[in-house]
Amino acid sequence: MIDARETARKLILGGVYWSGLAAVCAPLLSGKGAILMLHRVNRMEGSPLGLNSHLSISPDFLDRLLADLKARGVALISLDEMLEHLAGRSSRSAVAITADDGWLDNLTNALPVFEAHDAPFTIYVAPGLTDGTVVPWWEAVEELAASRDAINLPTPQGVVSLDCSDELSKKASARWLMNHLTQDVAEEDQQMLLKKIAAAAQHGLSPRRFMNRDEIRQLAGHHLATIGAHTVHHYNLKRLSEQAALDEMTASAAMVESQTGQRPRHFAYPYGYESAAGEREVALAAKAGFASAVTTRHGVLHAGHAQHPHALPRISVNGNYQRLSYMRALLSGLPTLLSNRGRKLVTL
Repeated sequence: MIDARETARKLILGGVYWSGLAAVCAPLLSGKGAILMLHRVNRMEGSPLGLNSHLSISPDFLDRLLADLKARGVALISLDEMLEHLAGRSSRSAVAITADDGWLDNLTNALPVFEAHDAPFTIYVAPGLTDGTVVPWWEAVEELAASRDAINLPTPQGVVSLDCSDELSKKASARWLMNHLTQDVAEEDQQMLLKKIAAAAQHGLSPRRFMNRDEIRQLAGHHLATIGAHTVHHYNLKRLSEQAALDEMTASAAMVESQTGQRPRHFAYPYGYESAAGEREVALAAKAGFASAVTTRHGVLHAGHAQHPHALPRISVNGNYQRLSYMRALLSGLPTLLSNRGRKLVTL
């Protein structure tokens, strides 16, 4: 089935690039650069229905992307350097690379690429994911739907049977269950529901996907790496009480510090979209002592972001858009205007 919305986005990005608009607009709109957002770096082995394919890029594409940035004179810098860059006078375009969650393939597949390009990077670790106490529900649900003919879901009104008899019904049921988990089920109850429908057990049989404590410590000692915090349980902070949200931030920082010996200076809001991170969460990130915090809002960076270090937008390096033309268009700054109703300075 063709995704009309995604097809339209690709047509727009392709048009921005091939028409020459990206090249024309970049000097006016691209600002001081961008923070790139990655998740997994592999060949999309972990998305049997394609529902999570956007979260994986290939090592080859990462290599081509970094080579292209360098060839165009874009500086590859750390997050600490990016904060200085935003506050400074340099007009050179710069990119900071981030990756969310703490996936093992960041170490096995991405690190060699970063090393080959001498590219600093930040990995935001959610200790619940990396120590195995939290199952990534988005993958567990997709895999369960892919492997079953039906999913029997307990609800207060009784058991609901989700049809998974063919590919279309598997995708529809998986999407419905993902929405149910994130909208109808409390954040603290999601893992228990996964266990009830055997999604957690299903996921437990899969190969290990996240870095362990020793690997995180190993990576933290690398001269190119920065380890940031990403809450403990990967909860949507906006759905928690204020104290619970602050506790998730500070506890994750303390746990990362216990693993690496350094308290993380940088934070990423789980999910990071409007219904997951707002003004309260920005204030809490500052209160927790982080030097920066990133969302998933789409945007390039401008000097004005120096005044909003806890609401920094990012450019998603999306597995469904693995073309340099798309990335050049995104980094030109024109899609920022198109996506944000004419705003150049995107915060919340």
